[in-house]
Amino acid sequence: MEYQKITKKPLEQHAVKPNLKDYPEAIKEWSWDQVSWELDWFDKDHLNIAHVAIDAHLKTNRRNKKALIWESKKGEGEEYTFLELSRLSNKFANALVNEMGVQKGDRVFFFLERVPEIYIAILGTLKAGGVIGPLFSAFGPDAVKDRVGDSEAKVLITSPSLKKKIVEVIPELPALKHIILVNRGEGKANLDDPYYDELMANASESFDIVKTHKEDHAIMHYTSGTTGKPKGAVHVHEAVVGHYATAKYVLDLHEGDVYWCTADPGWVTGTSYGMFGPWSNGATQVVYEGGFSAKHWYSFLERKKVTVWYTAPTAIRMLMKAGNELPRQHSFDPLRHLCSVGEPLNPEAVVWGKEIFGNAFHDNWWQTETGSIMIANYPIQDIKPGSMGRPFPGIEAGIVDDDFNELSHGNEGNLALKPGWPSMFRTYWKKDDLYQSRFRKGWYITGDRAKRDEEGYYWFVGRTDDVINTAGHLVGPFEVESVLIEHPAVAEAGVIGKPDPIAMEVVKAFVSLKDDYAPSEELRHDIQKFVMKRLSSAAAPREIEFISTLPKTRSGKIMRRLLKAKELGLPLGDTSTMEED
Repeated sequence: MEYQKITKKPLEQHAVKPNLKDYPEAIKEWSWDQVSWELDWFDKDHLNIAHVAIDAHLKTNRRNKKALIWESKKGEGEEYTFLELSRLSNKFANALVNEMGVQKGDRVFFFLERVPEIYIAILGTLKAGGVIGPLFSAFGPDAVKDRVGDSEAKVLITSPSLKKKIVEVIPELPALKHIILVNRGEGKANLDDPYYDELMANASESFDIVKTHKEDHAIMHYTSGTTGKPKGAVHVHEAVVGHYATAKYVLDLHEGDVYWCTADPGWVTGTSYGMFGPWSNGATQVVYEGGFSAKHWYSFLERKKVTVWYTAPTAIRMLMKAGNELPRQHSFDPLRHLCSVGEPLNPEAVVWGKEIFGNAFHDNWWQTETGSIMIANYPIQDIKPGSMGRPFPGIEAGIVDDDFNELSHGNEGNLALKPGWPSMFRTYWKKDDLYQSRFRKGWYITGDRAKRDEEGYYWFVGRTDDVINTAGHLVGPFEVESVLIEHPAVAEAGVIGKPDPIAMEVVKAFVSLKDDYAPSEELRHDIQKFVMKRLSSAAAPREIEFISTLPKTRSGKIMRRLLKAKELGLPLGDTSTMEED
């Protein structure tokens, strides 16, 4: 079905005038240096993300403005001003430095629910010069071990219940010297680790923030690839320039906005746009601790009078599936701007947003590696439903062939970006050769395939590798296969992404069993639970198909391409490298 372009109002007709007033002019005149000086630097080379996001506002009339409005799963609420977040993050920075011996560059990881303490502790870690590494609380022990171990994190902040999930792998983390427990109504367990509230009670509210260099490491998010374990994409303090600019011009944040980003801090969106982008713009941010629920989300949007909302396509499709009767029981009058990210947003969802909320969803595209939004639909521009939009000012995008030569409009190819924007990742942790391999002939090669139309709108086509995008989570097939073959019944395993109308893709596993085991529903469920426990619910195969043998190359590598082609009924292609039967 073809969808009509959604024509936007002229600038003068907007109730709130968009920050981006003239896209062609912005493209022509853009200067990252000029934008960066809108932020509060220590000097020309030194700034700190936490200072820019929080402390800089203490010099303005925002010091007593609400920065964080939090609601728990049970409906309890807490509010924090910029001044209060500044003082609390100072206390945590003091605790890290004085009690844990954290120094500039030390990795501090977070395995915690979406509670206020994770925001305070992340800010405090950055003030102390540490490198933050947020993890999803849904991770299992293997997922945590791989990331904390690879990063050689010195400190882990978690809760008593989450620590119990990973207690078996802690002895395998020799670099991990301290665990801090955040206790929210769990009761004080008989554990030797210090508790967050006790450390905070004894810490000073004054802290001499570490004046980090713009190129000092600040943020580490792990992302999956086709082969090997997840790799740590490292961002620097200068990344906040990209967070700030894109939150201002894509999310269109204004002084009076109430902003809601539904992303967990374990996802790069949850730090770039769940903390640093909105707070560097001085926005009031609301956070809901619970997971997805159409009923609760609609209620939250209405009760908090949300004006700008940033969410994921999977969540939008789940809201659509819940029907139109529920949202029509609520009023969303304050809601003026809707954005989505994480996977392509289908045209139907764009149009549905216009029908239900009076405003279409504005899709945008970026990656863990890019650190901030690269391509977007803007408040002042027409939307072509299904397109991820046009490049952000200061970003040069292109479509290149496999020899990295640029292609003309209408041709499908590799989506590539010219390096040099502030939030670009600076390395993969301890994998610099892999990092360098992502750059070819002056381009950063994203791993996505796309095409560009004659008006400069970009359209996502697919991945160039086997990485699975399930509900916005990138799942590496190798990581899942590695856990599958640890199951006592599994001899070999191959994992692919299978298209899904809600999650975009789901994980499907092809499994051959050891001689002593026979296929059964009970075994299938046991294998699924095994992966869910070790990795996460996102990585657990939604489907498992038992087969006698897996297609392999003569060198023994499983050919996921053939598994996917067979699953989708596609041509098998070249099979000359397959092993003989």
